[in-house]
Amino acid sequence: MKSIVLAGGVGTRLWPLSREYYPKQFIQLDGNSLFQKTYERASLLSNPDEIFVVTNKIHQYLARNQIEELGYTISDDHLLAEPEGKNTLPAIAWAMQRIRSVSPSATAVVFPSDHLLGEAAIDQIRAAEPLSAKKIVTFGIKPDSPHTGYGYIKPGRLLPYGAVVDEFREKPDEKTAEEYVRKGYLWNSGIFLLSTGCFFGELKKYRPELFDAFREGNVPDYTNLESISIDYGLLEQSKKVAVVTLETEWSDLGTFTALYDTGEPDSEGNIGRAEYFSAINNFVHAPGKHVGLIGVHDLIVVDTPDALLVCDRKHSERVKQLVIRYNERNDPVTKFHRQVHRPWGSYTILEETGIYKIKRVSVKPGQKLSLQLHHHRSEHWVVVRGTAEVELNGESKLLRQGESTFVRSGMRHRLKNPGVIPLEVIEVQLGEYLEEDDIIRFDDDYGRE
Repeated sequence: MKSIVLAGGVGTRLWPLSREYYPKQFIQLDGNSLFQKTYERASLLSNPDEIFVVTNKIHQYLARNQIEELGYTISDDHLLAEPEGKNTLPAIAWAMQRIRSVSPSATAVVFPSDHLLGEAAIDQIRAAEPLSAKKIVTFGIKPDSPHTGYGYIKPGRLLPYGAVVDEFREKPDEKTAEEYVRKGYLWNSGIFLLSTGCFFGELKKYRPELFDAFREGNVPDYTNLESISIDYGLLEQSKKVAVVTLETEWSDLGTFTALYDTGEPDSEGNIGRAEYFSAINNFVHAPGKHVGLIGVHDLIVVDTPDALLVCDRKHSERVKQLVIRYNERNDPVTKFHRQVHRPWGSYTILEETGIYKIKRVSVKPGQKLSLQLHHHRSEHWVVVRGTAEVELNGESKLLRQGESTFVRSGMRHRLKNPGVIPLEVIEVQLGEYLEEDDIIRFDDDYGRE
């Protein structure tokens, strides 16, 4: 069995933990990230060379780095970086095209990379493989509450394993959700089991334009692809869809309420390190801060170096509206954390004003930044750990701990770590414009423009 891991989501309802350039599936809150846990789950069903990851250009190096942290490697033809997000159906079709090219009659399980799933699901997914020969298989979860944040599946006629899907229902209001639970509907988990024959047969029938785009050997032109989910684009149209109930723990961790529900509260229902006085059923995440809650109930408190969220748990779905408001202002707080990950390492913004910015730049051993210049800022580099190889207008020199150099605006420059330990540099930027789009790249190992 092959595995497809979908890792292109943004997770706006978990802001400020989740940002566009470092979304929830890659956040490492308690050890491995959700993406890493999903990859390890896929490895229980597939060999490493049978796992395909679909993400996007800005996250491909995050995905590769986190896979390598687990001790695996992934080839370029198994790490598919979409040039732009087009929802789940094109992402799945691209991975299925690659799978069909190496194994024409294969079966693949599709995992979202930002869900929690109990280990018992593995055997249940494996047992559903014979059903996938003639059916598109989706997996449902038996509800434990009338949740308004999930889609629902109405099971119909029973099959030897699973049931025919009568209909799909979108996220309901609370009264409708209560009715769905009463009638035995299932939550839509977003996990699928697909055979190449059945999937492409149904894709050709109901989405011929996508079928043509992902014919074997085609390089998909994402510019003209329709943006559509597999639910809307295929499952709600097809008459060959079956549902299998997963008897295991599951959560899509889409909101802080969902995160709270998977935690271990104290005797007063509180989760997170804080001092609580007459405070009940609160969730706190504020690493490095002393937090006190007095006389409040059902709050979400999330603090990061550059943003603070306080909301009622009942309104955690509305965090997405807050992100939309910031985006309308073109505020970068929805895109970046103070620490920004790059293919070569990362940088952390320590302080900034309108005319200067101070960063800590960390470069992994053997890695280097692009050869670049800036029109509007100069930079002063001080090495605080390791050895730096600095290229300035074609001339190279080594800088050791405590040594520094100055990069004038308009000067071609590059920073490299030739050593075996991480390189750390304090960078002071000076200028009237200090944003990241003031970069002209001339050469880059990672293919960035």
